[in-house]
This record gives sequence, structure tokens and C-alpha cells, in this order.
Amino acid sequence: MRDYKYRIEPLGSKKNLRLAHFSRTVMLSSIAIASVVALMFLPDESEPVRSAVADSMIETELVLSFADETQQQPSKTFLPALDAEPVSLPLAIEQTDKVQEKETIEPVAHSPVANPVPSTVSSTVSKEDINNALDAIDPAALSWQTVKVKSGDSMARIFRRAGLSASELHAIMQSDKKAKKLRNINPGQKIRLATGADGKLQQLEYKINEITTLSIHRELGGYRTQLKSRQYETRIAHAAGTIHQSLFLAGMEAGLTDSMTMDLAGIFGWDIDFALDIRSGDRFVVVYEEKFLDGRKVRDGNILAAEFINNNKTYRSIRFTNTAGRTGFYDENGHSMRKAFLRTPVDFSRISSRFSSGRKHPVLNRIRAHKGVDYAASRGTPIRATGDGKIIYRGRKGGYGKTVVIRHGSRYTTLYAHLNNYNRKARLGTRVKQGQIIGYVGSTGLATGPHLHYEFRLNGVHRNPLTVRLPKSESLAKKYMKDFKQQAAPLLAKLDTLSRTLVAMSSGTN
Repeated sequence: MRDYKYRIEPLGSKKNLRLAHFSRTVMLSSIAIASVVALMFLPDESEPVRSAVADSMIETELVLSFADETQQQPSKTFLPALDAEPVSLPLAIEQTDKVQEKETIEPVAHSPVANPVPSTVSSTVSKEDINNALDAIDPAALSWQTVKVKSGDSMARIFRRAGLSASELHAIMQSDKKAKKLRNINPGQKIRLATGADGKLQQLEYKINEITTLSIHRELGGYRTQLKSRQYETRIAHAAGTIHQSLFLAGMEAGLTDSMTMDLAGIFGWDIDFALDIRSGDRFVVVYEEKFLDGRKVRDGNILAAEFINNNKTYRSIRFTNTAGRTGFYDENGHSMRKAFLRTPVDFSRISSRFSSGRKHPVLNRIRAHKGVDYAASRGTPIRATGDGKIIYRGRKGGYGKTVVIRHGSRYTTLYAHLNNYNRKARLGTRVKQGQIIGYVGSTGLATGPHLHYEFRLNGVHRNPLTVRLPKSESLAKKYMKDFKQQAAPLLAKLDTLSRTLVAMSSGTN
């Protein structure tokens, strides 16, 4: 049997100390390498975890350093066995830090599309830069489709037909208040949709009207909403005509639309009763704007100046906007065309019965004072308040039938009778504006047919609405008169020229 000999080294021998140093060095290196590897594979969002690992490394270094000090060795250099190169602890950590820096930079250049802005470059690449990059997407790479809005359509239905998700629509509607305009789509309108290669919505264009378009673009984290507006090209036009049968026919012959003719009547409606005062041979001249887009007329603009000759009396009006933004029509001397009361509460109606102290009542068949004016009009014709005021009566009133009474200040009241129905917004106690619809023509009460009975009272006394002297209009403030005169001068000169031309043409025709 072979005799084995065992050599027992003293506990504090140099050989055992070198082995202990070597073991601690291997353990420390293993911990450092494991920590670096863990940091390499942590996601960018795990910064708290990175800090915890780093703190653990520092704590380990401190513990081992403390253990070395307890051995009371003069040197802090670890000497591994087999005569290896001396490696100090700080050098090992410095080397692993260099490895970590190298490994964390490389993935940035190859970051996935789903996360285009890694946290490691957030300080140099802004959200605006990313959005600019999205805007620079090649339009040829987008797939466009145009959807026509059908009756009963909603954006949810349109997105479903276009193969887009409800979550994309929800994100758009939550992106901005302007996106709420998509709730007001109308049949016949068109919506353009652009999708990318992934099938997701990239752009949306909704033409709200001829000059305004809602544009929506996908951006980082949602959608960007814009309202794009085009500018009209404004041209100045004019029209002139002579009345032979009606104002509407004369306006049509002069090239005015019905709405423009109504605007003309509205300007002079405080001075001229277009149901009663119009005479054959009356003349008008209008200077107005026309709005063009791409060289094509799309609509009429505002009336800038107008002249109306009624029964050989001339009325002129100039449109003026002061520096406070208030717009109105004024005569040549700066007096407002807007009076406290309109002459008539209904537009272009026929007077069927005038103000009279002795008239045979058509229903009661006896002589009875008629203290107002009757305007014959078709059932349902809108009735307008002739002045600003407060409704003090709304309901049935004997032979008047359905009635509305308005008080204007402390001296004036107006009455509207035989209504078919009331405007729901014109309730008892509410304030109304001049021209606001308060009801509709009917034949309730003692009436033989649909018409409006209108009364005008001053201090409780009935006055003839057709002849009563109405309160004077307000004038422009002195601070605006200079600007008004400068703006009015060329328009009045234009009216003079057109009026002379119209008179010459009428004389030549005769």
C-alpha cells in the first residue's frame, strides 16, 4: 500500500493568503461582469434598475476593500496564482464601463420603428424633428381614397367602409377641438383619406366649405389638426334697374340674385314700405362685391353703396365699419339708416286693410274702427319685430286670436295679431331684437283669411303705422366722421355716374 503524506500549511502562510486574494479577485470580477451584462440587456426605461445594480457593485467593492484591510496587508494589489499579471479592482471596473458604453451605443442606430426616439438620444432629437420627418413622407407612398358622404352617414360608418379602425377615429376626435367639425358632415361632401403601407391612417382632408379645409396628419403620439383657409379674390361690380312691375323682377333683369335684392330692401326698409310705397318708374343703383376663387365667381359679397329713388325722392346708403369693428349703413351725412322701427313687420306683403276710424268689419258686419294695418300674406309667413323690445303679452286675446305685444322703451308698444303660431324662442318676458322672428301669419280669431294685423301705439294711443313719425336715427360719432367721408367719397361718385347713365338709358328708351 502506497504511503500518502499530507502537508498541512500554516493558516497565515503566504501561499494561503495568495489563494484567498485570488478567490476574492475572481469573485469580484464575476460580479462586475454579471452586472455589466445585466445592464446591457435592460430596456431603456429601466433606469431605476440600472442605478440599483450600480449601487450594488459599489457596495460589493466597499465590502471587499474592508475585508482586505482586516488582513493587515501592506499592499492592496491582488496577486493571483500562476504568476498572472497583477489586476487592481478599479482597473477592472473601468474596463467593464468601457464595454458597457460600447454596447449601449450600438442599438441606437438599429432601434426598431415602433420606438423611433430612444431615451438615449432624447436630448438631441426633438419631437418636432420626428414630426417633420413624418411630414416628409413621400406622398407617392400613401394610398389615397375619396369617400362621398351619404345620407345618414357618420364618421364611424365612413371609417368602417374605408377599412380603418374605430380607435384611430377616437384618437382623431380627442386630438383637438377643431376635429369636432367632423361631427357636422353633410350628404354630398367629400372626405379624402390617406393610408400608409401598414394600412393605418396617415392623413385626412375634409373640405368644410369652398375656402376652409380641415386637415389632419398623423404625428408622434397622436394626430395634428389644422384649419386651412383660402382667400377670396374680391372684385367690385354694379347693377342698376328700373321698376315696372316688381322689385324682384327689376332686380333679376339687372343681374341681382334674390338674396341681393332682399339685402337692398333691408337697407332702405326703415324709410320705404316695399309693400305700399313702390311705384312704377322707381329706380335703384347698387355697388357690391363679387367673390372669386381660381378665376371663377362663387358668390356675391357685401353691398358697399346703394341708391333708391322712390316717388322722385332719393335715398342713399354707404356701408362703413368703424375702428371698433361695428358695421352699419349710413346716409351721406353719417346718419344711420337703421331707425328705431321698421316700417313693415312682414316682407313684401300686400296691404289688405288700412288704418281707419270707420271700417265695416268683414266678420261682425258693422262699422268699427280699424286701429291698425292688415298685411295679407300666405299662412306661415314669418313675422318680425319692428323694433328692439320686451314681449309683455303672448297668448290668445279675444278677436285678435293668437297675439304678441312688445313694449319698446317707455313710450312705444306694437301688437301682432291673428298668428298661426309663435316662435318658440320668443317667450313671454324675453327681449327681442329688431327683425327677429316672433311668429307666423295665420287666421286665428275673427279673421276671414290668413293675414297679420299690426298696431303701433305711442303713449297708449293708436297711431297709423304707415304715416307715424318714427324716432330719428343715430349719427356716427365725430371721431369716425373723417374716415367715413374718405371712404364714402369714391362710392358716392360711383353712384352719381351710374345714376346718370341709368337716367340717360331710360330717356333713350322712352
